[in-house]
Amino acid sequence: MVAGAAKIPGAEGDGYAAQLRDLLWSQLLRVVLHRAPGVAALLRAPDEAAPPAPEQTGDFLQAVNIWFHLTKIAEENAAVRARRRTEATRGAQSVEGSFAEAMAEIAATAPETFESAVGCLAVGPTLTAHPTEAKRVTILEIHRRIYRLLVSLETHRWTPRERAARIERLRGEIDLLWLSGELRLERPSLADEIEWGLQFFRDSLFDATPQLFEQFIAAREAFFPQQAGAVRPCLKFHSWIGGDRDGNPNVTVEATKAALAKGRSTAIQRHMADLARAARDISISRDIAHIPAPHLAALDAIVARADDHEAIARRNPGEIFRQATSAIIARLDGRPRYRHVEDMAADLHRIEAALAAIGSEQLGESYIRPIRWRVEVFGFRTTALDIRQNSSVTTRVLAEIWGDELDYGSAAWSARLRQDLAAETLPPVAMASLGDEARELLTLLRTVLDVRAGDDPDAIGAFILSMTRSTDDLLAVYLLARHAGAAGEALDLPVVPLFETIDDLRRAPRILADLAEVPTARRSLKRQGSRVEIMLGYSDSNKDGGFICSTWELEQAQREITRALGALGLVPAFFHGRGGSVSRGGAPTGRAIAAQPAMTLNGAMRTTEQGEVVSAKYANRGTALRELEQLASSALRHTALSGTAPLRDPAHDDALRALSGMSQVAYASLLSAPGFVRYFHEASPVEELAMLKIGSRPARRFGAAELSDLRAIPWVFAWSQNRHLLTGWYGFGTACQSFAKVRGPAGWDMLREMFAASKLFQLMVDEVEKTLFQSDMQIAARYAALSTDAENGAAIFGMVRAEHAASCEAIHAITGQPVLAARFPRLTARVEASRAHLGIIHGVQIEQLRALRADPERSDTARLLQSMTCISAGLGWTG
Repeated sequence: MVAGAAKIPGAEGDGYAAQLRDLLWSQLLRVVLHRAPGVAALLRAPDEAAPPAPEQTGDFLQAVNIWFHLTKIAEENAAVRARRRTEATRGAQSVEGSFAEAMAEIAATAPETFESAVGCLAVGPTLTAHPTEAKRVTILEIHRRIYRLLVSLETHRWTPRERAARIERLRGEIDLLWLSGELRLERPSLADEIEWGLQFFRDSLFDATPQLFEQFIAAREAFFPQQAGAVRPCLKFHSWIGGDRDGNPNVTVEATKAALAKGRSTAIQRHMADLARAARDISISRDIAHIPAPHLAALDAIVARADDHEAIARRNPGEIFRQATSAIIARLDGRPRYRHVEDMAADLHRIEAALAAIGSEQLGESYIRPIRWRVEVFGFRTTALDIRQNSSVTTRVLAEIWGDELDYGSAAWSARLRQDLAAETLPPVAMASLGDEARELLTLLRTVLDVRAGDDPDAIGAFILSMTRSTDDLLAVYLLARHAGAAGEALDLPVVPLFETIDDLRRAPRILADLAEVPTARRSLKRQGSRVEIMLGYSDSNKDGGFICSTWELEQAQREITRALGALGLVPAFFHGRGGSVSRGGAPTGRAIAAQPAMTLNGAMRTTEQGEVVSAKYANRGTALRELEQLASSALRHTALSGTAPLRDPAHDDALRALSGMSQVAYASLLSAPGFVRYFHEASPVEELAMLKIGSRPARRFGAAELSDLRAIPWVFAWSQNRHLLTGWYGFGTACQSFAKVRGPAGWDMLREMFAASKLFQLMVDEVEKTLFQSDMQIAARYAALSTDAENGAAIFGMVRAEHAASCEAIHAITGQPVLAARFPRLTARVEASRAHLGIIHGVQIEQLRALRADPERSDTARLLQSMTCISAGLGWTG
């Protein structure tokens, strides 16, 4: 340890993680002492030193920001190591979130459900480029190298000299972080965001996916040896980066085509590299191996299908496996092009079978099977690119095509929709006479239809309709697809409604039931199979009704949608639009899935992974494997064991319904309080967020200045920066107190009973408690003082402070714990470790906000933006 570095933030407890933080802290201090010695004392002991001088503020923020990220890397490394040690000492079934743990429970509880649960298992992370990631690809790569150096230090085979050399390299990477700077100097382009998303596949996901399937097989062989069928791809990655045009004018048809092309080249380059390695290493001679005739014929046929098969045979005479893999490479290079991705997977399967036929199964499992799995999961695309657009856009375009005076929402509008959908032919659309928006949308739909007719139909995912308000909104997309050239009685275009507001969630079952009554829509849904994908919006429903109301309404919507579709012979596949923070649906993966209503998962679980959550989960292979396994195993467990879950207690549902309504009233009272909008803008850096160059998307949907048009992400971002964090707890205390007042003495007993028995209420209470702990009313008061509306500003903050106190009291009464968040020692340790540094940073931000608002020309915006990224890093999320 460096002399004078006794106070290492977060170094207490948790063993190996503390050792890593100790190491990283000592190396960071050496860098700081070299690059900015004036801030070392404040970095070491923030409680004991004065705030940084103006000329040292930038260096201090830089150092703390680096430290926050280094501690996270240490925690990730320690978590992966702990899982490995648990598996080695106590068995894979003892690893939380593993396939082995899930299968052990299924085998002990309901083994008869396993086969059907596996058969319908389909999970899918969806990467999005929502503006919540402040780190550049360059910085992510340095973080990854630091992570790998820490992994290399785990081994005991290094000599002292070799270990010292690796620590020198570690310090060099930290120095490179310092010299590179974490702050973006320019707003990232859409091309930058596309490259950012694909980097996670190159760095970790291409490798983690075959490992995931291997862990599935190992667990299945241990607990269900009789179910020895071939593993099926239960994993499909989606992306919105380059397809999500809701409120982002930078996403054009050309941008979507560029995203598709880049995803295709990334996947094919990886397949070709893997095949080249197999061709180099599998040097089996057909003259020695005695390959059975059917398998030899299959290999010869693979070679013969390549245009340059004669040259391939001359280059590797007699080495049929080298020839076959080289032939696949040639066809990936377009000589000739595979007609369908499944044809390539079939060729790989034939090579595996031939290796098994000569007793070389291990070679097949080592070289060929991982390639086949990657082809089955990533195809010629890397991800399935979803298209997202807002219903207001599709409505405007349809109105322009019709060119008459029909009003949206009228009976005449609805009748015209159904009439045109039922027509055998539609009049041609005069594209030249349409405006830019309409031409763009119809061209996009034509592109989507062309891609879905190509060699990898899954290169395009679904058309997701934001702000789905009615059945007519969905029918409009079907009709626009027909105008774009879709033929037939059923459309090969999954149209996925996104229900976002509280009212829309409540209307969803009726909307879907009415949709299925329209013949074109019903045939299209049936064409896609029995599953109907439905997207649920966590962010906007929270912004609309508050955390408690949103959580309950999402629960209710899933149950009611499942019931409505079940009556039609259909099964929902829910797509959860979650973010990183609690108020945007963020919660531990396993617990969030366990809390889903029984009989609603049906093996399908798709989630959005947004901004900094993507790097937190998928930047490193070990962490990525853990996250994917938790997602898939939790979905498997929920599906297999839903039938054994205890019946819901109607009294608990009644109580949750009451809590939801009471919390919504309290939340709405805050938002409607006089001066609230002004308070929000002045007591937070929401307006200044636009200067933070962390995404290509504007902060507002359509350029309006109304609170209703503000995107949910900057809404959450602002409340986290000023440490109100009210989007994760506001209304909870009032709801509990009101419930207890109505129910009398039995009210609190009921809430405690629910906390013990209801997974949903447990999740609510846990996440509210964590968020309350991470909020800070003393810091929040300093931001509240920025409000120039003395009377209303003070009243609003008084409401916030009172509700915070009431919510803390409710948590204590329900959990029986006198200390807030004592049940979460890792969280509290992390928050306490960063509290002093964050206190200084908040002070810097508040002063910079005052300076900027007093004189924009003379303010130091770089320091303000640095403070934003520092606070985000310290909290662990932006939005």
